[in-house]
Amino acid sequence: MNASVSIPFRLLIAGFAAGLLTHPAANVAAEEMSRPNVLILYADDLGFGDLSIQNPDSKIPTPNLDRLARSAMRFTNGHSSSGICTPSRYAMLSGRYHWRDFHGIVGPMGGSVFQAERLTMPEMFQEHGYRTACIGKWHLGWNWEAIRKPDAKKRATGRRRFYGPEAYQWEKSIPDGPLAHGFDYYFGDTVINFPPYAWIENDKVVKAPDTVLDTSKWKPIKEGNWECRPGPMCSDWDPYEVIPTLTRKGVEYIRSRSGENAPFFLYFAFPSPHAPIIPNDRFDGKSEAGPYGDFVYETDDAVGQLLQAVHDAGLDENTIVVFSADNGPEKYAYARDEKFEHWSSRPFRGLKRDIYEGGHHVPFLLRWPSTTQPGTSSDALVSQIDLLATFAELLETEVPEGAEDSHSMLPLLRGESDRVRDAHVHNTKVGQYAVRQGDWVLIDAENGYVSGRSRPWEEKHGYSADNDSPAELYNLRQDIGQRKNVASKHPDRVESMRSLLEDIRR
Repeated sequence: MNASVSIPFRLLIAGFAAGLLTHPAANVAAEEMSRPNVLILYADDLGFGDLSIQNPDSKIPTPNLDRLARSAMRFTNGHSSSGICTPSRYAMLSGRYHWRDFHGIVGPMGGSVFQAERLTMPEMFQEHGYRTACIGKWHLGWNWEAIRKPDAKKRATGRRRFYGPEAYQWEKSIPDGPLAHGFDYYFGDTVINFPPYAWIENDKVVKAPDTVLDTSKWKPIKEGNWECRPGPMCSDWDPYEVIPTLTRKGVEYIRSRSGENAPFFLYFAFPSPHAPIIPNDRFDGKSEAGPYGDFVYETDDAVGQLLQAVHDAGLDENTIVVFSADNGPEKYAYARDEKFEHWSSRPFRGLKRDIYEGGHHVPFLLRWPSTTQPGTSSDALVSQIDLLATFAELLETEVPEGAEDSHSMLPLLRGESDRVRDAHVHNTKVGQYAVRQGDWVLIDAENGYVSGRSRPWEEKHGYSADNDSPAELYNLRQDIGQRKNVASKHPDRVESMRSLLEDIRR
């Protein structure tokens, strides 16, 4: 091509490119490419003191989580909405306190807790061009009745009644699961200790269950009880393969996003270290806190694999990573403290279900390259329900209706403010609430236990006898372990915080 032709051609190409950049579709594509990916890593029944970076006396090495913490902002005052599984997950994905809608968990093969008209976090991402995926524990319900045969009859095991595998049309799609509430892709076993004991991909089982729960088919459990509910199971189901399989799927998904124009939102929900406590053999003895500690170590190893996949895909600098947990550790923690001198909730009082701090004051790490300063920490009061408003601000969109409990954390992440919320309500069951305001927390009940108390543990850790007052008040800056109830000394504060609680509930 001679010079007289090549110059106009170059101008034509430049003009065409400029036209593309001003075309609405091109603007959308450019906007998608500039937006960061989002990866939420969500542990199950993990204590604040299980991370070695947060507990100098921890008997559990967590090298990958410690490394993430050193590259992220660590929130030392981060909370889940509830002390149990389903409500915390619902609250995080909806930006709404769970107790406005329900309190308990979804039972075995129970229905969805989501209302169709309420926008979820993944739906918000979908609306802005993100590819969305959920891998791991769901525990937010499906419409199993839609695939149950009309003439199905329940079986019985002891006091439990359940439907066997013959009761379902397994070839059908299961409605009202993750795909109905904002996820383009799902892979998991829905809940590790609930039926069906089978892999689900998108909205169908990968393989139809052909028997009922039989734990004798499995390798022996390593700590505690199986805690598995009866129901349909694939005869070759192996619970020890759950974490390795989910991790492999997560790594594959992250790697598949390399080179893609559209950003992704991946909610990776671990089934661990929730019971059954079943670390794989190669992790035995990796901690000094027994099988539970080894299970936490295996979870940390999976975190490392997922973060390595982000790095290998060249997505490090454009991926927000959040790590947290749905609630505190299970009641086996009392025996663990006695045997191994490892208190999973350290420095807090309380465990899973409790409205003492140990039930909902959880690990909370957030790494946002170019926004958060590596290795920083914040003691600002934050909640997992705040993630929705944070990502809404990232997407430059309005907080969805019904998510008014959510507060954007961006001012904290950017170092522009040291506070985004003034109060937080803690709750697990009907009629038992606690409210946090500044350094103060009011437990508007006789005590903050739900899982039950351990007098030997209280004596060992210097807790005085209960004073039988109708409420408990603590100043957490002075008494982070909630040892000294000062309600009788501050009756005006008790009443003002009760009024605050009622205002928030209304």
